[in-house]
Amino acid sequence: MTVPDPRNRNLTRRHFLSAGAAVAGTSLLPRAMWSVDAPAAPVALARCNSYGPEVLPALRRMFDQIGGIGRLVKGKTVAVKLNMVGSADPRAGYIPIEKMVWVHPDVIGATVHLLGLAGAARIRLVEGPWKSAEPLEEYMISAGWEPNDFVNAAPSAKVEFENTNFLGKGKQYIRFPVPKGGHLFPAFDLNHSYYDCDVFVSLGKMKEHKTAGVTMSMKNCFGITPCTIYGDGAGEDEPSLVPNGGRMQTMHSGRRQPSKSSPAEKDPNSPRQGGYRIPRCVADLMAARPVHLAVVDGIESMCRQENSGVAADHVQPRVLVVGTNPVCVDAVGAAVMGFDPMADRGHAPFENCDSQLRLAEELGVGTRDLTRIEVAGAKISDVLFDYRKAHKVPDGARPRRG
Repeated sequence: MTVPDPRNRNLTRRHFLSAGAAVAGTSLLPRAMWSVDAPAAPVALARCNSYGPEVLPALRRMFDQIGGIGRLVKGKTVAVKLNMVGSADPRAGYIPIEKMVWVHPDVIGATVHLLGLAGAARIRLVEGPWKSAEPLEEYMISAGWEPNDFVNAAPSAKVEFENTNFLGKGKQYIRFPVPKGGHLFPAFDLNHSYYDCDVFVSLGKMKEHKTAGVTMSMKNCFGITPCTIYGDGAGEDEPSLVPNGGRMQTMHSGRRQPSKSSPAEKDPNSPRQGGYRIPRCVADLMAARPVHLAVVDGIESMCRQENSGVAADHVQPRVLVVGTNPVCVDAVGAAVMGFDPMADRGHAPFENCDSQLRLAEELGVGTRDLTRIEVAGAKISDVLFDYRKAHKVPDGARPRRG
């Protein structure tokens, strides 16, 4: 399959070259130097007690605290990766799914509005819904959302939608190489929307995750991989026309490789365990498709694992996290959740997996060292919400979804 090189783009593709140079500098450094070498960027933190009218002014202040977003988006095309993957059920137990699993539409709407006010010319909302080839707007409607609310949130910008789980409106997939070859995959073939943008935004949810420890702005981007290539039912030689199945066999367990038209993983003899593979895949994606703005919805969420569907796991941290570096943002978010962002396998929240924060740091994406990250707005100690103390029901006694 012929694919254009993303580095031909003038704005965001410069990061590919600088990232490669940064990694070249870190590869010979001892472990203690990884954090020092990786870039740091300010992170804004805010208490936000509820969805509704409180969200917009909170995000407005936070964007100002990190230096404003006009410099990033004015006159540009902005792709906003939503967190709407993992379930097509509009409820988790008796709780609306956007209060536990998905990013809330109020946070989406406020972000779109502020991007429009900052001068974005085009805003494209993107997601690869679970095993779905339906238009993203239809997927939203099935959850009880109104897509026109997002269109109307930024009347001065053209607001579009794209399901990136397959080829969609594009004519071919675009290959994104991972600087220095990556941990797990040397490159990814992705939907055109991740190339046809000047600015990439990750709009994630603050959750614990069974396989990756935590999920925020970084793990959210795991869903940019199209199931037509990386799905259980993907074509053997070429991508399938529509997605068929989730990403378990290729991405989680490594029981199969992507379609042969796309790069295979680097080492087929590496561990076939999800706790090894998923954090490396996330780190590789962060290096290959850089995030320019990360917004994490922690107003309401869930503890224990990403998609339990158990209402008892519903929590209300009442917090928002914003920044321009996803590793820095997720490091601060992890601290808010009661975890040490410098922790690794064997220590909470990474008891059964490697740290995606450390792996992305090794690739030169960003630092997880809180001593190097300026936190604006609220103090971490003022908004701390211990996710482990929020575990209300022992695993053996939890009601099953049904």
